[in-house]
Amino acid sequence: MKTIKGPGIFLAQFAGDAAPFDRLESVAAWAAGLGYKGVQIPSWDGRLFDLAKAADSTTYCDEVKGVLATHGLEVTELSTHLQGQLVAVHPAFDAQFDAFAPPAVHNDPTARQAWAVEQLQLAAKASRNLGLTAHATFSGALAWPYLYPWPARPAGLVEDAFAELGRRWTPILNAFEEAGVDLAYELHPGEDLHDGVTFERFLDVVGHHPRANILYDPSHFVLQQLDYLQFIDFYHERIRCFHVKDAEFRPNGRSGVYGGYQTWVDRPGRFRSPGDGQVDFGQIFSKMAAYDFAGWAVLEWECALKHPEVGAAEGAPFIASHIIRVTDHAFDDFAAGGADRALNARLMGIRP
Repeated sequence: MKTIKGPGIFLAQFAGDAAPFDRLESVAAWAAGLGYKGVQIPSWDGRLFDLAKAADSTTYCDEVKGVLATHGLEVTELSTHLQGQLVAVHPAFDAQFDAFAPPAVHNDPTARQAWAVEQLQLAAKASRNLGLTAHATFSGALAWPYLYPWPARPAGLVEDAFAELGRRWTPILNAFEEAGVDLAYELHPGEDLHDGVTFERFLDVVGHHPRANILYDPSHFVLQQLDYLQFIDFYHERIRCFHVKDAEFRPNGRSGVYGGYQTWVDRPGRFRSPGDGQVDFGQIFSKMAAYDFAGWAVLEWECALKHPEVGAAEGAPFIASHIIRVTDHAFDDFAAGGADRALNARLMGIRP
């Protein structure tokens, strides 16, 4: 068995224009001071990281690793959540998702998609240059507006949407294969890959590509009322990344899973800081240890109530307290004896 690495922290929710969150070196010092051992880097944030430079220069990647190592940190993974979203955008969301791309490709879905694909290909090379084995992203969505449709979906719409999704992602998956890096999709509402069934659909259309894998985040499954523990039993062989994020679901007589268009504070399902919600992290970390998950436990802070810096400060000791240092021998080895076939036969009443 393997011991999970951590605690790590995803920097996306903390990056900003004010110190210490405006530069990699200063945010690294901040994270290390809280007890983190690794950082997951949002590749789109130029204040922290230059993706194109990392794809082209191992020297730059060594510099990034050196800055982090000064503070006792490692890169856990790179993230292309925003760029991955743009690989597949339904027209209903064009105007909103333009904000994730440079102005040069705004109002041009074809150019925006091409830019996103190039970003993922750069991320494959950058991940390789950093010596990483996994990469975090989103799938994007073409079928999401038809999740709960009225009128009924036309026959074949979902199948066609996933066929197109597979067509767009297969060259990217091949680039990650060439780089020797696993692509881990965060299964997330709003994405076509949002649960086990949709992930299986995707595997079918990409020929069960070995680089098509999962970023496991139980909070999204709580909000869907999916069994997040059994999910690990089903898909542990494909889980490559792990976000430690809590959530709670408390339905009432006025609102349930869909949330009634309410703000995050008022929804029955909402994200919480680790330990404040309903996720059974003790069982999750036990299953991860039993299934030999060798990656990082990374805090993704999103909470409707708590201040982010408080959540970050609480997150490192929370994760550290849940990481199981796996045993290298069975607890009852002291009472074990060598194999004695004759004794075994006698115990079972078998006579020669």
